[in-house]
Amino acid sequence: MKILFLVYHGFSEVSGISKKIHYQVKGLRENGHEVHLCYYGFAENGHRCRFVDDRMLRDYGTGVMAGLRQRTEYDSVLDYCCKQGIEFVYARCFQNANPWLISFFRRLKRKGIRSVTEIPTYPYDQEFAGFEWKMRMGLKIDQLFRRRLYKEMVALVTFSDADEIFGQRTIRISNGVDFDSIPLHQFQPHDDALHLIGVAEVHRWHAFDRVVAGLGEYHGEKPVFFHIVGGVHPNQMANVFQPLIDKYGLQDKVVFHGQLFGEKLDAVFNQCQFAVGSLGRHRSGITVIKTLKNREYATRGIPFIYSETDSDFDHQPYVIKAPADESPLDIQGIVRFLADFRMAPGSIRQTVEHLTWKIQMEKVIEESFSIAQ
Repeated sequence: MKILFLVYHGFSEVSGISKKIHYQVKGLRENGHEVHLCYYGFAENGHRCRFVDDRMLRDYGTGVMAGLRQRTEYDSVLDYCCKQGIEFVYARCFQNANPWLISFFRRLKRKGIRSVTEIPTYPYDQEFAGFEWKMRMGLKIDQLFRRRLYKEMVALVTFSDADEIFGQRTIRISNGVDFDSIPLHQFQPHDDALHLIGVAEVHRWHAFDRVVAGLGEYHGEKPVFFHIVGGVHPNQMANVFQPLIDKYGLQDKVVFHGQLFGEKLDAVFNQCQFAVGSLGRHRSGITVIKTLKNREYATRGIPFIYSETDSDFDHQPYVIKAPADESPLDIQGIVRFLADFRMAPGSIRQTVEHLTWKIQMEKVIEESFSIAQ
């Protein structure tokens, strides 16, 4: 089958979202499908452009009008789908529902081309709290048009347990993993301390501040360090993390590594014994979600903690469930847990073999074509 994977933004080699999209494309191809990746980005001359498989599809130029054309022009994508015999479009939600996008998917439907949109997190409205006004205004526009937009599709893909989102049926899958890209955890101790790691482009719903507060409240004998890998917004650093670090005198216990990937990321993982997932999804009104990070931790084979409901891991022996509240993380509880923990990284990894992107993406295809259009 010929598939167009439609993304409304560009890519970054350090972005977890970018990596996930490429793994999803790979998963579709592993099932024998011909997949073409359509995305937005910038050409070498600085022009805003839409690309398919690194080939320019449309040049929008520069300036304000170029940005507007990029958000409203989909004729080039429709023409590509028709000329190339695309049978299925898999789009990733960018909270960008608008009349032009509705028209595009309506015309796809009339051409007999099925489509779905993946909603990465649901509900997502509360995630925009505290964002700059332009992003909040974009959400308002999305709220006006999203129900009409999703009526033009056969389903929405979700990692939640919701049967229906925005008036449309759902296809429920898990975030997947790519075994080829994630090495097995190889703990290499260099001291007697406990080292925790949290990997994320840090937002309020990750609630890493709960870990810092937990370190401040911890008075056990074993030294404990928290390694944060990923971008931290200056406002978060100044208003959330730094006050806690100063309050508890944790300047040498919380390590900000910034964005890392490849061998540098592996090196930090291998000096840590335990990982931290999201501890504040309740802050954005989410109780059930199957996050990518939990699956990546399990694929590495490192035990971890999180606070949401995730049916793939809630009862696994290598997981600690934190309360979904604002309490400081129980560091002593993690110390006690690890004192008796003996599960090998390879054994942890085996528990997620059914969560490969090949299996998850084929489920989307099968269910999409079992639904009457």
